[in-house]
Amino acid sequence: MFYVSEITHEAPKEFENETQRLIYKALADLDIAFDRVENDFIISMEDCEEVNKKLGTHIVKNLFLCNRQQTEFYLYVTRDNKRFKTKIFSKALGVSRLSFAPEEALTEYLGVKIGAANPFSMVYDKDSKVHLVIDEELMESEYCACNDATNTAHISILTSDLIGKYLPYTNHEPVILHVDEESEE
Repeated sequence: MFYVSEITHEAPKEFENETQRLIYKALADLDIAFDRVENDFIISMEDCEEVNKKLGTHIVKNLFLCNRQQTEFYLYVTRDNKRFKTKIFSKALGVSRLSFAPEEALTEYLGVKIGAANPFSMVYDKDSKVHLVIDEELMESEYCACNDATNTAHISILTSDLIGKYLPYTNHEPVILHVDEESEE
């Protein structure tokens, strides 16, 4: 059985990485309330179901992308069950076809490993090298739930706090984008 703890409202006692420490510092500095659970290591979106049930919302899907030259980087945040097609996303964003960025770039710019990037990890990107793109459908969600820069804990905050407080604190203004998962025209 997949383990998910009871909800707490406190940061972990010890941090696994610098990004995680910065996330909880930002939440404290901004006085943003959060729900937090610890869980077994998550590998796929399917593994998130028990965490979703406990938090009462859905963990978002996060994709770290780059252009062919690896000079422009994007973190795309969308709903957990939305299909992703590079061609459709690139066209909606108005950029040349993107691909998944290398793990080294993920570590360099967001301070996390594969599977741990999310809007909260933008706090690590002090030089604003990563463009944050949020699917407009997520703006309708009351809460935004993501991992905390690890694959063994997840937090949920109000989407309005993410957009109105947290992201300005990180000096990132998200692009809110409509991406039609069905159309390839």
